[in-house]
Amino acid sequence: MSDDPATASSAQSSLSTIDTTVPHSARIWNYWLGGKDNYAVDRDAGDRYRQTFPGIVDMARTGRGFLTRVVRHLAGEAGIRQFLDIGTGLPTADNTHEIAQRVAPESRVVYVDNDPLVLAHARALLTSTAEGSTDYLHADVRDTRAVLDKAAQTLDFGRPVAVMLLGVLGLVPDDDIAGDVVRRLVAAVPSGSYLVIGDATDTDPSLVEAQDYYNERDASPYRLRSPGHIAGFFDGLEFVSPGLVSYPQWRPDAAANCEPSDVGALGGVARIP
Repeated sequence: MSDDPATASSAQSSLSTIDTTVPHSARIWNYWLGGKDNYAVDRDAGDRYRQTFPGIVDMARTGRGFLTRVVRHLAGEAGIRQFLDIGTGLPTADNTHEIAQRVAPESRVVYVDNDPLVLAHARALLTSTAEGSTDYLHADVRDTRAVLDKAAQTLDFGRPVAVMLLGVLGLVPDDDIAGDVVRRLVAAVPSGSYLVIGDATDTDPSLVEAQDYYNERDASPYRLRSPGHIAGFFDGLEFVSPGLVSYPQWRPDAAANCEPSDVGALGGVARIP
């Protein structure tokens, strides 16, 4: 477990500078997920988005289900003991380290996000079993070298790592830069590692309309991509069955079977050969 006083100091500083009078994407997602770390301004923005694209709550919640099933599979059947979770978001129920360490207590997890609001809540992520470890890095995924250098303080990049990019590549709107980020991360981990990607797509006109409206008013616009473009991030890797599918369709359990089959977002897991 990390207990860095610098992290605590930075978190307190972040709390004091967060503007609660304007909506914030992390708090809006927290609202859609049924969390309490949000304000009226976030709920209003979330409700406006939902009026245009009613499926956004299903997308948010099935995305968490996808994460749960993926981590459970990787820590269990795949035998992965190290996770690099980039684009952490606000802590919620069943975070990556909690899922992994329930299966394998020795699991080591590093979270990465560059959002000051997430940093302010980071200490909620810095819990761990005695056998394992968790850490949080305040860093930008586009600065891949810094992410990897800092993560190496907790993770052993000579052993397999699950690199997780859930809802983060859309925040890198330039296609070439997004592709370079994925390639650099994949190149940094050994054979037997895994890449996990989940992102919203541009196939639903109402989702595109809602996102365009939001992007015009937010400092961190989100890029919706085609299914083919998202699939291209996995080039050269070996998809784990069932491949790149809508969140609820990835190895559904009983709860997922009750969810809509198409939520406007795709998720996939691939092994690095």
